[in-house]
Amino acid sequence: MVNLKKELYSEVHDLKRIWQRITRRDFSGNTGIAIKNSFFQILTNLTTKVGSLIFTVLLARILMPELYGNYALALSTILIFAAFSDLGLGETLIRFVSKELGLRNLNKAGAYIKYFSKIKTGLVLAVSLILITTSNFIANNYYHKPISLALMAGGFYILFVGFIALIQSIFRSYNLFKSIFFRETIFQIVRTISIPLLVIYFLKISMSNEKVLFWIIAILAFTYLLSSLSFFFHRKTGLRESLKDATFINNHEKKQINKFLLLMSATALSGVFFGYIDTIMLGHYVSSEYIAFYTVAFSFIGSIVPLISFSVTALLPTFSRISNEELNSLFKRSFKVISLLSTFIVILLLILSPLIIKLVVGPEYALSANILRAFSILLVLLPLIGLYSTYFTAVGKPGAVTRSLIISTIINIILNFVLISYLLKYGEIYSVYGATIATILSRIYYFLALARSKQKLRKN
Repeated sequence: MVNLKKELYSEVHDLKRIWQRITRRDFSGNTGIAIKNSFFQILTNLTTKVGSLIFTVLLARILMPELYGNYALALSTILIFAAFSDLGLGETLIRFVSKELGLRNLNKAGAYIKYFSKIKTGLVLAVSLILITTSNFIANNYYHKPISLALMAGGFYILFVGFIALIQSIFRSYNLFKSIFFRETIFQIVRTISIPLLVIYFLKISMSNEKVLFWIIAILAFTYLLSSLSFFFHRKTGLRESLKDATFINNHEKKQINKFLLLMSATALSGVFFGYIDTIMLGHYVSSEYIAFYTVAFSFIGSIVPLISFSVTALLPTFSRISNEELNSLFKRSFKVISLLSTFIVILLLILSPLIIKLVVGPEYALSANILRAFSILLVLLPLIGLYSTYFTAVGKPGAVTRSLIISTIINIILNFVLISYLLKYGEIYSVYGATIATILSRIYYFLALARSKQKLRKN
């Protein structure tokens, strides 16, 4: 008990010091950069998750379970395709460019940006075209649900989001988190206002459900593009010069990039399958409304997790530049804060889940309450997994993340297939419970595997 009080006092004291530096605008040194990045990334995450939660609630209430389930299924499919247009390029770009910037090699940083941009352009165009041409087959032959038009719109979504993601990765490398915050704020406001109003209008004029889904995805893509125009109003000394005076990437450097990118690609693809395979498999076995029950519960968790994690993404550029001793000290502090916060929120969620579901999305989604209770354990696991992943990426050891994630993904797929298909004979809701169990167990393994890999790394 005494040790716990000491830890709490220490963390409160650290938070006070951080807040004092923010109010004084003292962002000097690596610690200052980390605080500044974290501050704006926390604001971005807060804006993203609060906006996403509001948008999800509005859309779920307007569409009702069946149509909302089809929307969630279409979006999950689009995001899986989107992963193939990234393949870990964003994280790889951040690591290599931020490292060169830390060494004051602006011309080399510009060369890396140009190299990654060429790869990104080819991937985005190819994946977008593939999704458009295969949308009808996926919707009618695998899902047997009316979402083919939504998947076609997803091709344009991938096109816009892919290029904007590239710009955001460049901005993160230059520690321009403030610009990303402004773009996200514009996106959330425009999306939350425009799409629900248009959906209400579409339903009022009796537009078909399939066309409604098409316009939701299409407008979502356009809104993302519109919000990105804010990037062009940002002028950063050094960014344009780096691109203008960029040197070249030699063969040795390309080999280093490709080796790191290969590991990050495996991580990215495994990660997206890890995150969406449950919805994809449920889409084949159960009715649309049961997908909605599952998605609503998981969306609540997804909205809360970044608020607990203290923006570990913002720490990546700083992690890449500091010494191992500083890195481990920062890691331990982040671990303690995340653990304390998440445990407290889990307890609240276990008690209040039925009330939250009823008040927020309505009694039509009552079956989501028990799913949300079960998922509450992820509020502990997911932020810590994110912290470990950022640590291994920063120290140039993404292989540890890749190996753990690939194995966890395989476990997740196997468990989802077995539990969903086996429990279906007891009712569709039991298949949903099966997907919930598979998701939790696979993430427990993932967390334990990362923790074990870090221990091995420190011993070596």
